[in-house]
Amino acid sequence: MRKLCPNFDREDGLETVLEVPIPEEMFASHKTGNWSWQTMKAWMSRPATTTHDKSVAALFGDKNAEIQLLLGVAGAPLIPFPISRDHQFINRNIKDQPIEASMAKYIVHQYIAAVGGEGALNSVDSMYAMGKVKMAASEFCGGEGAPNSKVMKMKNLRQGHGEMGGFVLWQKRPDLWCLELVVSGCKISAGSDGKVAWRQTPWHHSHASRGPPRPLRRFLQGLDPKSTANLFSNSICVGEKAIDDEDCFILKLEAESSSLIARSSTNVDIIKHTVWGYFSQRTGLLVQLEDSHLLRIKASATQSIFWETTMESKIRDYRTIDGINIAHAGRTSVSLFRFGENSESHSRTRMEEVWAIEEVDFNIKGLSIDCFLPPSDLKKEEEGCGVVSSNAKLPFKIRSASFRISASKVAAIDGDDSDVSADDDNL
Repeated sequence: MRKLCPNFDREDGLETVLEVPIPEEMFASHKTGNWSWQTMKAWMSRPATTTHDKSVAALFGDKNAEIQLLLGVAGAPLIPFPISRDHQFINRNIKDQPIEASMAKYIVHQYIAAVGGEGALNSVDSMYAMGKVKMAASEFCGGEGAPNSKVMKMKNLRQGHGEMGGFVLWQKRPDLWCLELVVSGCKISAGSDGKVAWRQTPWHHSHASRGPPRPLRRFLQGLDPKSTANLFSNSICVGEKAIDDEDCFILKLEAESSSLIARSSTNVDIIKHTVWGYFSQRTGLLVQLEDSHLLRIKASATQSIFWETTMESKIRDYRTIDGINIAHAGRTSVSLFRFGENSESHSRTRMEEVWAIEEVDFNIKGLSIDCFLPPSDLKKEEEGCGVVSSNAKLPFKIRSASFRISASKVAAIDGDDSDVSADDDNL
């Protein structure tokens, strides 16, 4: 990752410190090495639609809309459960609990040992991580379940396509964290000061999520073993499954109804949010994290639209940093399914993300609570903020030549987990 950018205008000028490091591939791909500020700005600016991206333009309207969708859904999703920093890893009286809960606690105990032990985890007060990502919308299916359903294949990360970017993460206890993520010139910031979780994007004002502050999902993707252990210590074991030829135990967590109600509003009901963790029977490590949440949007007095978002993250490349096993790579697949009306209006959008961690460090000196303060323009989400009028300014529309659908009257599927917008002009 490139943290400094040379001064191309003056040889004796100071280098510019980049807020978010740029992947080295951006420089390596320019074989002549003749980079300039114009080249840098071209990458940082929102890209124009190219011939290769015609399918994307036909679907989303333009290139910026695709990036907004990727960052809104996969950029900074949250886990549905607050995590207490003082929570005990294991309840010592596990024999007094149901067998499914006792098995889960035993599996978590093995996980703690595999990532470095309770002593090593308790020695961490704060952490920093920096890495790179590549994202792409890979498939869109319109009219799913209908005879005339249409499937549009788009980009494939395995073939080198996708939007590249970098991110920086800071954390001080599970409830104090901050993320800065830049992908193809679009930046999303998110964080929590222990009282409120917030998000800020170029196309949406800074806003706070409903309910108590919750941890960023990226930390649970192998970066924060202590929070992972605390989270799954209240889970149940629901069986076994092979993940890439690795036999795993499956631990499951369901969000409580009180938590779902706290995150809902007059027009948006969060029906369920479930998390699964797949722990290797051989190594004890977390190898896959999966979660799914279902929302009901009240489009009218008699009509509702449902959105189901499923995220599946494969966690790889564990390396020991200061005695703690940290995952340094992974891949996330996202499915965004809209249904509830006739089958012709059903749609499914698939997205992919690959990430790699370049740097990790613990117990950062000088990292105070001031580093996690929310933006000054932060606005609390008000009741009903998930629905907008048809003349409001909208981040993107989902389009197709013969199958035309915008996501109905939804401004945000879930204000704290994804920003998916639409209007009702084209219904």
